Amino acid sequence: MITAGLVFAALAALLHVYIFTMESLTWTSPRTRATFGTTAEEAETTKLLAFNQGFYNLFLAVVSGIGVAAVVLKHNAVGAALVFAGVGSMAAAALVLLLSSPDKARAALTQGTFPLIAIVLLVLGLAE
Repeated sequence: MITAGLVFAALAALLHVYIFTMESLTWTSPRTRATFGTTAEEAETTKLLAFNQGFYNLFLAVVSGIGVAAVVLKHNAVGAALVFAGVGSMAAAALVLLLSSPDKARAALTQGTFPLIAIVLLVLGLAE
């Protein structure tokens, strides 16, 4: 179970690196604007906010990735704490998105599914 949880944590981290790329690097591009449903004007106006938010997503990915690496290197307590901090924050952010913007339920599910699965599998694996 722990290995499966780490795989899902790594997938969540990779997804959040992709989100970082869209928010911080390609926010005003037509493809990213289509993904987020923004106009060129909205994207230009929110560019600095998105840039900052993208880095939050990157930092969550980094924390989760370091946690996965720590568990793989047998530093289980530190690694699990980092993984839970990273994917727990990702799952919480997805819940906030869902509750604050129900019309963005698909995005919230995309953002929160891997982290939630990682949490469940890691809890089950560590409880064994």
